[in-house]
Amino acid sequence: MPDQTPPVPNPSAQAAPDAALLDELLALALEAARLAGTLLRDGRPADLGVAATKSSPVDVVTEMDLASEKLIVELITGRRPHDGYLGEEGTERPSGSGVRWVVDPLDGTVNYLYGLPNWGVSVAAEYHGQVVVAVVDAPARGELFQAVLGRGALLDGRPLSGRPTPPWGQALVATGFNYVLPTRVHQAEVLHALMPEVRDIRRGGAAAIDLCDLAAGRLDGYYERGLAPWDLAAGGLIAREAGLLTGGRPGEPASGELVVAAAPGVFEPLQARLEELGAWHD
Repeated sequence: MPDQTPPVPNPSAQAAPDAALLDELLALALEAARLAGTLLRDGRPADLGVAATKSSPVDVVTEMDLASEKLIVELITGRRPHDGYLGEEGTERPSGSGVRWVVDPLDGTVNYLYGLPNWGVSVAAEYHGQVVVAVVDAPARGELFQAVLGRGALLDGRPLSGRPTPPWGQALVATGFNYVLPTRVHQAEVLHALMPEVRDIRRGGAAAIDLCDLAAGRLDGYYERGLAPWDLAAGGLIAREAGLLTGGRPGEPASGELVVAAAPGVFEPLQARLEELGAWHD
């Protein structure tokens, strides 16, 4: 199902990719995610520590984030050297083919660092700016999610379609928190106001996995502020192809300012309530 907000005109948009290109991109995304997932699962050092920090001292990078990115970049570049690439760990190049890969080589780094299972590899392929292929591999959970634009979403080969829409007061909603302190404080205030209105709120620690769990019917809604393109690209397509809505503030697409995802019936009150609470700013 498409994003509920009107598409933004894209003057560079081209004709949709043909089936053969979609199949090729999906096969490469699956291979990259599986290989990186295996590396992360089987190659995790017993003494794994923090290799660097990003936006704050608690926003960490490990040597395995970097190793996973290197593996994926080398694989994709070797097969499709003219494609663009945008990765969380700094790899970026323009596209000469109309295809750009948007990759989080280790989504849920803190979970991974602490030995928690909620982490994964997120690989998406865009065609002239539109995400058309998505794969999220969650090796510690033994699950592989995938989607192709217009073909639906799958979990280990099983079609996904979310879950029946509950009343607003019975919705199980997931969220995440930024690593910058003032933003985290405001997010806690929003959470404090929202929690009494719904069944409960979960914080899984990996945006791509949260969106996939939403697609699998394990959640009723999801929202988060401050996501980067690699956090959203693959999981967002998987959620939409499972029949869910994604967006940002009312009338706007999902963005780093705010991401909202849920089934129709939960999406609307969740988005409206987040707007009332000012979830998109400090």
